Amino acid sequence: MTTPAHPSPTTTLPAGGSAAHLPDRLRPRRSCLAVPGSNPRFLEKAQGLPADQVFLDLEDACAPLAKPEARHTIVKFLNEGDWTGKTRVVRVNDWTTEWTYRDVVTVVEGAGVNLDCIMLPKVQDAQQVVALDLLLTQIEKTMGFEVGRIGIEAQIENAQGLNNVNEIAQASPRVETIIFGPADFMASINMKSLVVGEQPPGYPADAYHYILMKILMAARANNLQAIDGPYLQIRNIDGYREVARRAAALGFDGKWVLHPGQVEASNEIFSPSQEDYDHAELILDAYEYCTSEAGGKKGSAMLGDEMIDEASRKMALVIAGKGRAAGMRRTSTFEIPEA
Repeated sequence: MTTPAHPSPTTTLPAGGSAAHLPDRLRPRRSCLAVPGSNPRFLEKAQGLPADQVFLDLEDACAPLAKPEARHTIVKFLNEGDWTGKTRVVRVNDWTTEWTYRDVVTVVEGAGVNLDCIMLPKVQDAQQVVALDLLLTQIEKTMGFEVGRIGIEAQIENAQGLNNVNEIAQASPRVETIIFGPADFMASINMKSLVVGEQPPGYPADAYHYILMKILMAARANNLQAIDGPYLQIRNIDGYREVARRAAALGFDGKWVLHPGQVEASNEIFSPSQEDYDHAELILDAYEYCTSEAGGKKGSAMLGDEMIDEASRKMALVIAGKGRAAGMRRTSTFEIPEA
């Protein structure tokens, strides 16, 4: 990960002078399931769904009067539920509200050992991420938790946040993902559409391309993941697939799901095909062999009719990594070519 533009309170320097070891932040996030923190029935059901990530929501999915009790409901379900195989996240309210600090303190003090990340919505500048980092650090020290283990997911939802997205991505070593929040973003720029995620009428190209690419570049430049936001027509699975494929084609790592019916589609779309996964693994095997002593220490080689080299290896690593994270298994085996 690149050095943060703003020194973070969680960046400590041991005697050797190098940055302290940080947890692996590149968790599977093909499908990121939103669950209202005030709804015990949904919280119970979410545990059995095959989503890579589940985030328990204290923001838009919780009415203002329900937020205080929802904090304690979330703590109970984090501590007592079975979230095996899932990244566990809580979305708190944004820093412009009166709820944020109490959201963080209650949830992290109560269930910090069973929490992977805090999602911060409507991030507008790096200092908002630094503020959350500071608060998390204070709680971790007070409670005796491992300092820096809990990650931050930063959600970009307006023009100011997009303009500052690179600085936001660098604001703390805790940052794991940059997330696009389309609904609030569309409102913030006066986009002429009421259908979240769909193209606005009258524009003949992809109205979201610049936004998604800017988020993706900031994420990749800082070794972070990029996640696309929700598609609100929850029963229109074909529409969901079309929008998800757009983000996946650009290189995004996953997308929000608001309904169980969207989970399977998201997992499929943000995983490589079996053919691509097998091919990527074969490229890695072939490159490893051809650069070895036994393979002649060559910088390039042929894999069937395809020439492969270091650039091929880098591209294959991306596809193979996604396949491995998705639990895919190879159906082909590399055979050493005859001399």
